[in-house]
Amino acid sequence: MEQRRVLLAIGLAFLVLYVWQALFVKPAPKPPANTPAPASAPASPRTAAAPPPTPEASSTPKSPASALPAPSVPAAAPLVSDSSERDVHVETRDVDAVFTNRGARLKSWRLKGYLDSKSQPQELVENSTPGQPLPFTLKTSDAALDTTLNSALYAVTGAPAAAENGGPIDLRFEYSDSTGIHAVKTFHLEPRSFIVSFRGEITAGDRPIEPAIVWGPAVGDVSEVSRYTKKAEGLLFQDGKVVRLQTKDIAKQPSSDGNFKYAGVDDNYFLTAALYPGASTVTFQPVAIPPPANSTDAPRELVSYSVAPHGRDTVKFFVGPKDFDQLTVIDPDLAKAIDFGMFTVIVVPLLRSLKWVNGFVGNYGWSIIFLTLIINLVMFPLRHKSVVSMRKMQEIQPEVKAIQDRYSKLKATDPAKQKMNQELMALYRERGVNPASGCVPMLLTFPFIFAFYALLSTAIELRGAPWFGWIHDLSAHDPYFVVPILMGVSQIWQQRLAPAAGVDPVQQKMMMVMPVFFTFLFLWYPSGVALYWFVNNIWAIGQQYLTNYLIGPPKIQGAGGATASERRMKRVGAGKTEAARDS
Repeated sequence: MEQRRVLLAIGLAFLVLYVWQALFVKPAPKPPANTPAPASAPASPRTAAAPPPTPEASSTPKSPASALPAPSVPAAAPLVSDSSERDVHVETRDVDAVFTNRGARLKSWRLKGYLDSKSQPQELVENSTPGQPLPFTLKTSDAALDTTLNSALYAVTGAPAAAENGGPIDLRFEYSDSTGIHAVKTFHLEPRSFIVSFRGEITAGDRPIEPAIVWGPAVGDVSEVSRYTKKAEGLLFQDGKVVRLQTKDIAKQPSSDGNFKYAGVDDNYFLTAALYPGASTVTFQPVAIPPPANSTDAPRELVSYSVAPHGRDTVKFFVGPKDFDQLTVIDPDLAKAIDFGMFTVIVVPLLRSLKWVNGFVGNYGWSIIFLTLIINLVMFPLRHKSVVSMRKMQEIQPEVKAIQDRYSKLKATDPAKQKMNQELMALYRERGVNPASGCVPMLLTFPFIFAFYALLSTAIELRGAPWFGWIHDLSAHDPYFVVPILMGVSQIWQQRLAPAAGVDPVQQKMMMVMPVFFTFLFLWYPSGVALYWFVNNIWAIGQQYLTNYLIGPPKIQGAGGATASERRMKRVGAGKTEAARDS
């Protein structure tokens, strides 16, 4: 009996030890640490942070942990690259450019002959906003490949100093790695041109890649411009026509496929475009660039674009001013990027004439004045004929009014109303007056007025061009509004001098309000446009005085001396209608 108790006690003791071991001893970390562990056991937790395995550990082929250290090795080891990021500065006669070997992209493109509001060379690359792609960023269908192509440090070869000898500049950027990616990007700059030629050769293993060339936000013109000047918009030239894409158009269709002669983005004065991309896909995207910190300016509205040429690895890009002569030298169709409006056939000769005059004067403000005087001198006969015709109409107005009063009670559909027109035409023939002769000569001058306005609003020659005194930029508004106010005063003066033939008092009052309206409209117009309009009004006033002197005062006499007009009125009852006379 006693032996059974002893055995039961021993069994219970083993049971207690087993339960204690299972519940409390097993989770403790210290007891296993005292025991030597196999060499391959810690390999798993060290794969990300620990140094590479020792030769002894890596030489054990039977251990399953020997395959785990592979992720610690970089996915791609550069074979051809640069050791650090650096800029490559190149300079030609017209351009000061900076490339970066980080992605082999364009970092800055400044125009020496065009200054910004700080009197510095105009920058056409938007590089002030983080996150926006730089020009010549590459884009494929593989996001990982894009990251490699646009962030790798390319090895640079070339001779930037060649421009000092008047020769072209060729830059070569190359990158390759152990995964089989090989990228070569070459740039060619002519010493006297705003064109940069780009060639990209991208391969992944044995497979060639045709990436899209991303320019990024364009055009980047941050100089002060009028609210009436054109903002950045997409531009395509296809089938002999220019297609302009505003923000609302891009929202409807951001991408376009076709055979393009050029494609890009322009604003009022500058253009960046891919030349002769051929069959390609062009994609646009509106971009709002926030203003600098602590600035109350509105965000700048630019347009980003990319070009994906099909089957081509070399594309030329024009990045420069919309100068008509320079664009025409490259291609006459490229000059159509300048939006002169519907009067282009007149604007182009006017632009050449303005440049010709400025060649002698040397100041675009005075050149505008002289050219305006020349144009008005050429149109002097038309204006003179118009004023003479309006004077004749003014002289016969009492007779015209008498005829119209006799038929005023008749409806327009009454057949007897036709007799009024017959009497009016007989009066015109008798007095030798053509009712249209006063309007037609003036209408012929309107195309020149609108063409001159289109010229002065778009010509880059006026951008930053001073006149004198307080006007330092003819493309910007008058800061003190002196010229617009003088323009309004001169227009009121001109209205008072013009013959008011056939115009009722209500219309006369409305015409006197128009100068006030134009004055407020011109307050923010480019000062060159206001200057032209003011000089044009002064000429019209002077010509009106001269015409009045040549033709004399109106031949409308008072009661002391009846004229043919008054004799005709006496025959109908001293200016009364027949109905009033009979009563």
